[in-house]
Amino acid sequence: MAIFDLTVNGKKQQIDVDPATPVLWVLRDHLKLVGTKYGCGISQCGSCTIHLAGVAVRSCQLPVSSVGNQEVTTIEGLSEKGDHPVQKAWMETDVYQCGYCQAGQIMTAAAFLKNNPNPSDEEIESAMQGNLCRCGTYTRIKKAIKLAANS
Repeated sequence: MAIFDLTVNGKKQQIDVDPATPVLWVLRDHLKLVGTKYGCGISQCGSCTIHLAGVAVRSCQLPVSSVGNQEVTTIEGLSEKGDHPVQKAWMETDVYQCGYCQAGQIMTAAAFLKNNPNPSDEEIESAMQGNLCRCGTYTRIKKAIKLAANS
């Protein structure tokens, strides 16, 4: 066990965990931030996507020891009131079906748009590739990203 000082959603947190503990489980089990979901456990589906220093990363295989002093942002910290442009676009285009993958989808899209505010369809598809949606809402996801880019 080791003590880690983390900044999660702008708040300083101190946790005592095994250094190999994936960030996903630190968030969910220790900090009670359950918006980030467990999907596949092998960084392939995207449900566990968070921002690490503003970059979208998969948290299910990311050891807490690798975070260092980089800021962690979860879906709960993306916007205090749930009014981030991507979240608003998701609601406006009615993306959700079961909703399980959507936190990861939103976190990936938000990081992508931060660096590419006017993406083409091909750029959106490339950026979102690897974020799986079992309900198949990919068309609405792309529509929401385009809407958020134009807001």
